[in-house]
Amino acid sequence: MTDPIPPAQPVQPRPADQDPPPAGSTTSGARPSGVRALGGEDFSVADAVGGWRGLVESVAPGLVFVVVFVITNEITPPVVASLAVAAIAVVARLVRRSPVTYALGGVLGVVIGAVWAWRSGEASNYYAWGLWTNGAFALATLVSLLLRRPLVGLVVSSLGLDPGLAKPGAEGRVLDTSWRQDPVRMRRYTWATMLWCGAFLLRLAVQLPLFLAGEVPWLGTARLVMGLPLWALVLWITWLLVRPAAPAAREPETSPGR
Repeated sequence: MTDPIPPAQPVQPRPADQDPPPAGSTTSGARPSGVRALGGEDFSVADAVGGWRGLVESVAPGLVFVVVFVITNEITPPVVASLAVAAIAVVARLVRRSPVTYALGGVLGVVIGAVWAWRSGEASNYYAWGLWTNGAFALATLVSLLLRRPLVGLVVSSLGLDPGLAKPGAEGRVLDTSWRQDPVRMRRYTWATMLWCGAFLLRLAVQLPLFLAGEVPWLGTARLVMGLPLWALVLWITWLLVRPAAPAAREPETSPGR
């Protein structure tokens, strides 16, 4: 079941003297998803993973692959079934005229894994691409830490979500690394990047032995549990570390002579 599309609302013009919206916010009222959720004043796990639709689109192809493989113990049926589920997700978004970017990202991984498994004849190779990408991200985060340019800080600032950039005139910067001169923000981005690196390494530590042993059902289960649910938890903890600071309370004004 999908949520009904709300009716279009007229756009109210913004007064000329009104400040522009802060970096990372949306003018349409829609809550940001993925890493863009790190720039919000509050954090919703459901919105960060794309809502129930995003969760289903992420989990369904892999779940169908595992179930069909366990039933048939063959390569072709689970490959075809997972591709069909991914294609249905894209078509459903096209029919509802919803953005397909989120779904296409998942379809690309499903297609690569399915083709890899089908051509090699090994069902475990359906998950090979995911292991490679986790290894690449783990290496990228580790290198960024060694270079004292934590990846989370680079990602957050490049998207205009850094609290130090949430001011007029700063949104146009392509990449601002002034946060590296702030010990507090630098420390927070370092801890967040270490968290990301740990999550990628944890996936490899659990899934790589299962992959090498050819334990497809257990590997598929681990991928599901350590996929979007783990990433949502990582994003939430990251938000706690790097979320915008609350504005300082304004001191009460005193009248002259007091």
